[in-house]
Amino acid sequence: MTEPLFVIPLWADLTAVALGGIQGALFASGFRGQRRLDLLGVAIIGIVMGMGGGLIRDLLLNVTPATLQSNWYLIAATLASLVGMLLAGLFQRLNRAIIVLDALVIGLFGAFGTSKALAVGLPLVPAVFVGVCAAVGGGILRDMIMGLPVAIMHVGSLYAVAAAAGCVTLAGLNAFGVDLVLAAIIAVSVTTVIRILAVVFDVSLPEQRVLHRRKVAIETAAIPIVRPTDV
Repeated sequence: MTEPLFVIPLWADLTAVALGGIQGALFASGFRGQRRLDLLGVAIIGIVMGMGGGLIRDLLLNVTPATLQSNWYLIAATLASLVGMLLAGLFQRLNRAIIVLDALVIGLFGAFGTSKALAVGLPLVPAVFVGVCAAVGGGILRDMIMGLPVAIMHVGSLYAVAAAAGCVTLAGLNAFGVDLVLAAIIAVSVTTVIRILAVVFDVSLPEQRVLHRRKVAIETAAIPIVRPTDV
């Protein structure tokens, strides 16, 4: 049996799960009126955001979900979602921090998904596909549970494209012999930078420009947009 190229450290996987849980809780805590959620609802959204990407990744790879092999995944996602809910007011005032957190979560899940796919022997293109699904999977499940339009299907700020760029970077660097851990760090950085710049400069795919511009992610509404006329 071929030895795996890379094993995701538990602490790193739990970090991604916890960050996803906080992000999901912040998203759920932003709803008002009839859509407002109670403690359980916020916790569920946080858990879905924290664990959804890893579950989708492992299901695509036909392996036992890592998130079900340790007590710590569910504990970390639950505690993180509760922390996110309790500190939602503080985080909402630090709106830029939420965008950075969002970009970092996408990058981490994308890098871990691509790394694990390469480790089990998938070719480059399918490995990238698995990585992108892992990166956006939590957000898709969140939107479906909340009965919202799926964010990546509508005009936005290169959500899936940023994830794909990072995953392609990782797979490409690894194909040229770069250590997978170093390639993963670079990939996370690429995804994070692209996502943040896309939000700040209001960049979207050319095909989307003909559609009505609207913000899909509520946490991006307060980010100042830089336009060419402002420079």
